[in-house]
This record gives sequence, structure tokens and C-alpha cells, in this order.
Amino acid sequence: MVWDPKGAIGHSDYGSFERQGSSSNPEEDSQHPQLRAGASLPLSPLHSQQATTSNMSDTDLIQRQPLLPLPAKNGHHITVEYEEDGEDHSEDEGRSGVKANGVVKINIPKTEREEQRYPKEKWKTLMAFLCVFFGTLMSVASLSLVHEKVPDKETYPPLPDIFFEFFPQVDWALDVSEIIIMVSSNVTFLIILFHKHRYIVFRRMFLIIALLYLMRSVTMYVTVLPMSSTTYYCSPKANVTTPWLLTKRVWQLMSGFGLSINGKHTYCGDFIFSGHTVVLTLCYLLINEYSPDSPKRLFQLLSWTSFIASTTAVFMVLLSRGHYTIDVVIAYFATTRTFWIYHTLANNASLKKPGPHNYLARAWWFPIFRYFEGNVGVKVPRQHEWPLPWPRRFLHKPPNRNS
Repeated sequence: MVWDPKGAIGHSDYGSFERQGSSSNPEEDSQHPQLRAGASLPLSPLHSQQATTSNMSDTDLIQRQPLLPLPAKNGHHITVEYEEDGEDHSEDEGRSGVKANGVVKINIPKTEREEQRYPKEKWKTLMAFLCVFFGTLMSVASLSLVHEKVPDKETYPPLPDIFFEFFPQVDWALDVSEIIIMVSSNVTFLIILFHKHRYIVFRRMFLIIALLYLMRSVTMYVTVLPMSSTTYYCSPKANVTTPWLLTKRVWQLMSGFGLSINGKHTYCGDFIFSGHTVVLTLCYLLINEYSPDSPKRLFQLLSWTSFIASTTAVFMVLLSRGHYTIDVVIAYFATTRTFWIYHTLANNASLKKPGPHNYLARAWWFPIFRYFEGNVGVKVPRQHEWPLPWPRRFLHKPPNRNS
């Protein structure tokens, strides 16, 4: 590619394939074979003097030849390539920019990177955690108040229940159910922790739990049912609820994570709806939605194992008389519908905008959803990675700087 200064030579035909200074006379062309070879002639002394005396800049240069992939002096070609969706690129290739065949590669990044499609937004994840803390706090505070309103089990027997008519009461079944809850919760946490977009998944889990526990705090308080178990221990009533007493009860329930197996859950009345069923159902839904695709059979087995474990644990809750059947049914419908509606909205960008035909946008928590999911425009893929940085440094292959 040859560049000439403006005014040195007439450029009325730049950008064309006709060589500058060529003559239509074949005899003159035969005397100058360089013109036929496409080489540029040196500037005349007058032109050379004009080029040196004038202060040329980049804008004063005009291209005499078209942009053709002609080889340069060093034998390299210049090409323009766009990056693909691949995640791993060789550091050697990106550093040198020269391939083995002598082609210079210029990488033009994509307009939309993965960080833009799946933003971490760690501070939103922290706010979602504060939401689930607030929802849990409201739920245990409601239970602390309901405990004073529970009818005396010596006076009011359990309500008629279809499950109670066919199965006898087994007290130890509640411990089995809570052990399954602890195992399922830890497995779900590990799957989300190893997810490539873990911050998005954690936000969704926290927000769904917060919504469910806020709803549970209302349904638990407005209707108080008699005790479903005749053997479950309930702490004595204080008959007077003071802020200090309420704080002590809330702390005791929060420190025990709402479980009875550790002896912290001694307050009664949290029936509508079942918190055990909420956790078990949500664990299965999260494992089924965000577990890896490969190896497929292994994680299909994990999904089915989670389904069987959750079903068994719910059955154990009913067998121990920890809840009425209506508590379990409402918890199942509330959890699955909230989860499915949330992910339907999250996976469809058109549904994130309120409109006359978008009835899902009329949910009371839709503005909260838009705040947390507004920047996630596509479905989160099932991709997993090691969450800690230090093992990567040992497993990562260092670049070959001598190549």
C-alpha cells in the first residue's frame, strides 16, 4: 500500500484500479515495466521537495491503491475477524496477533459481552439476602404472637383430617423430615455455589423465600388452628406479650433455624402454611432447574433423588402430626406457583414490562422483581465452575512466552 502527499500528484482517480502515471500508449508502458508490475515510481525531485517542505499529517495522505489483501513486505496478511461465543481463547494468539500462516488477526470484541447478559450485581444479591432475613424475621415474629392465641390442646382436639384417619401418629418422623431438610438444603446450596452465575441464582432463591415467608407470616396470624399433635411440647404462655419477650422468642427461633430437632422450636401455632413443605419443595425446584446438564444421567438421578427425598420428608411431617394436610397443600401450591411465575417473568424479556395484556405484572411483588431482574435479559444457562480463585492458578496452563 503506497501513500502520497496531497498536491504531489494528481489524484483524480484514487480508489480505482488504474495506476497513476500510466499511459495509454503501449510503447511507453513497455519502456517502464514497473508500471505493469503495479509498483510505484519514485517521486520526482520537485514532488519530493514539496513532500518534505510541507508539514504532512495523517489527513494529508491519500491512498493510491484499493484495500486489497495484498501481502506486505514481511509476508503477512491483515484480516479482520470477529470473536465467537467460545469462552476460552489462547493467550499466545491474542498476545502476538500473528498466526502460523502469516495472517495478522485483529479481534473485534462482540457488542454484548457475557458480563452484560448475566451481570453479577453483588450488591443486589446482598439486598436480596436482607429481604429473606426480613421475611424470616416477620414469620418468626408472627409465630411468637400466635403462640399466645393457640387453643389449649387439652380442651380443643385436632381438627378432622383425611390423612390422620388413615395413618397413625409417629413422633420420631418429624426428626427424619428435618434431617432430610438439612441434607437437601446443603445440596441445593452447593449446586448454586458452583453455578457460573451464582449471584443471579442466589438472588432468585433469596427473593422467592422472602416472598413465601412474608405470605406465611400473614396466613399464620389471621387464622389460628388447634394443635394437630397431642404429644408435641409447647412452651407455657406468658399471657402478656412485651417487646422484650417477643425479642427473646424471635432470637430463640432464629438461632434454631425454625427446626424442632435442636429443641429451639417450642412455640406452637405455625400451621397455615407449612414451612417444612416450602423448603423441601423449593430445594427440589432449584435442583431441577439449575443442576448441570452433564453428565446427564448423574444429575437426572440427583433430580429424582431430590424429588423422592422431598416427598418422603413431607409424608413424615404429616405422619408426625407436625402439620395438617391443608398446610402442606397450600405450601405446595404457593411455592410452585411463585417459583414458576417468577422464572416465567425472568426468562421472557417482554413480560418484564407492565402492560394491559401482561396480567403477571399485576402481582404485588412485580416492582421488586423488576428491580432485581431488570438487567438479566436471557435465560440463565446450566453452567458450573469452581467458585474459588486459588485452585485455578495451579491448574491453569501458563502461556508460552518463547513461542
